[in-house]
Amino acid sequence: MWRQVITRFGISEIVISDNGTQFTDKKFTEFLTGLGIRQKFYSVEHPQTNGQVESANKIILLGLKKRLDNKKVAWADELASVLWSYRTTEQSSTKETPFRLTYGLDAVIPVEVGEPSPRLLLKGVGEAVEKDLIDEAREMAHLTETALKQRMALRYNTKVLKREFEPNDLVLRRNDIGLPTPGAGKLGRSL
Repeated sequence: MWRQVITRFGISEIVISDNGTQFTDKKFTEFLTGLGIRQKFYSVEHPQTNGQVESANKIILLGLKKRLDNKKVAWADELASVLWSYRTTEQSSTKETPFRLTYGLDAVIPVEVGEPSPRLLLKGVGEAVEKDLIDEAREMAHLTETALKQRMALRYNTKVLKREFEPNDLVLRRNDIGLPTPGAGKLGRSL
């Protein structure tokens, strides 16, 4: 936790994890308490409850599938590139890149290192302005995301037919969607 998260991103207010023993351990809990970090848990049996993480994971898995072309063994080699792509791509829900919302600056892409762009040439001026405006950018991203969620909920709720069931009513229950495809795995080819 110290090397992988805190030294990179600083001390956060909340850590969200599953109920695994490595997270519920007394030593880990005391470590978080000592840093003033609150800990929240989500159900390990039902990770779908953490929708934002599941959505990001879906995009990352899709990126890995595209890069691997059915060669599952090399996924770890491609993960860093896929994560970089995800972090530097503007999200439709916030209209910002995750990188900019985290660090307050746009990422410098490798091409700009060899051939400086106008953005890099004017770096000093732009950086000072961006640092002053990052809180506003984060707030705007939050408002944009909230408005999008409200529009999506409204659109969904207008299409849902309200049905009422009484005790002992017969209903059709289909549960074959969650069955795994033999040999496919997460990085397998989609049907």
